[in-house]
Amino acid sequence: MIHALSPSALRERAAAHRAMAIAALRADSALSVRLKRYNAAMTKARTLDAQAASAEGNRLSALYPHSEG
Repeated sequence: MIHALSPSALRERAAAHRAMAIAALRADSALSVRLKRYNAAMTKARTLDAQAASAEGNRLSALYPHSEG
């Protein structure tokens, strides 16, 4: 079963991943490790933001369908 998250829940998760990305940069690890963790977290955050935008667009399309003229 697939659980769909609301756009606001997706945005909250994206914000959490952005926070993890900043924390990764400040960690006491090798620079290459910090950069790898930062990039992974930011990629996830961007993906979640895109999913939220898509979900919002789908919701708006359902509310306001385009009329063909």
